[in-house]
Amino acid sequence: MIDDYMNEKNEYPAGKKYAGIVVPMITPLTKELQPDVEAVKKIMLQFAQNNISPLVLGTTGESPSIGKKESEMFVATAVQCKQGNQIIYAGLVGNNFAEVIESAKCYAGLGADVVVATLPSYYTLTPAQMENFYLQLAEQSPCPVMMYNIKATTQMTIPLDVVARLSKHPNIKGLKDSERDPERLKECIDTYKNNKDFSFFCGWGAQGFSSLAMGADGIVPSTGNIVPELYKKMYDAFVSQNFDAAKKYQQETDDIAVLYQKDRTLGQSLAALKLMMHARNMCQPYMMPPLTELSAEEKNDFELKMDDLKLSVV
Repeated sequence: MIDDYMNEKNEYPAGKKYAGIVVPMITPLTKELQPDVEAVKKIMLQFAQNNISPLVLGTTGESPSIGKKESEMFVATAVQCKQGNQIIYAGLVGNNFAEVIESAKCYAGLGADVVVATLPSYYTLTPAQMENFYLQLAEQSPCPVMMYNIKATTQMTIPLDVVARLSKHPNIKGLKDSERDPERLKECIDTYKNNKDFSFFCGWGAQGFSSLAMGADGIVPSTGNIVPELYKKMYDAFVSQNFDAAKKYQQETDDIAVLYQKDRTLGQSLAALKLMMHARNMCQPYMMPPLTELSAEEKNDFELKMDDLKLSVV
């Protein structure tokens, strides 16, 4: 299956613009809860050195809590730091459709390459309403659109028949799917792996290698914020068909993910992730309300567990 998907030059994936490792970048903040521009630059450089593109203002980036002005600053800074091997994916989150469109136009104007939109989540939407949302966005967005299915935050699932119809729109270029459903994952990959105009990204971190092995175009691991070098090694090993090595790197990233995610809510896990990055001199641990930093007791316990993993300072 893997061999069939590679092209004659043994490159992966064949003929797709939107592919590879895309990390949902954290939004580094100063103590005053303003964008930490220098930290963004440092993170973007780390990503570029490891052939990683950023998803700015994704779920890991606290997107619902970041204001309009600050969001624009994060996107603008990422664009300014962009290297030749990177694509800027900008997240769209919101319940006011006019504001979502305005953000899409703004981010495109700032230089974002693609906007990645979750469903508006205050009201439960019918499949027809979901489809209409993405169609209107695709018609009005100056840059390509990717759909983002994340039931954990929207409490809704984009039906696969809706995805299939939307995949035919010329300005809708892919789906990032974070739903933890093995059957859905396989069906998506089987459906789109040979579609050169539509990319499928797996947002389920623990299924990174296996989704690539099945034919996914890329993966979107939040753990890539802390160990981008391991994801580069995993992806390179996969492309060179050294699958034992790729599995090993997947396990190493899984161990790190468990450290900051286990027994925590999504918001708490983001605070733990920032604390790990702070230990590697990548950013400060500040969180945008309503999220909060870990308590002093949690920090002490967490730092002991970090020592066990022996994460080096970059």
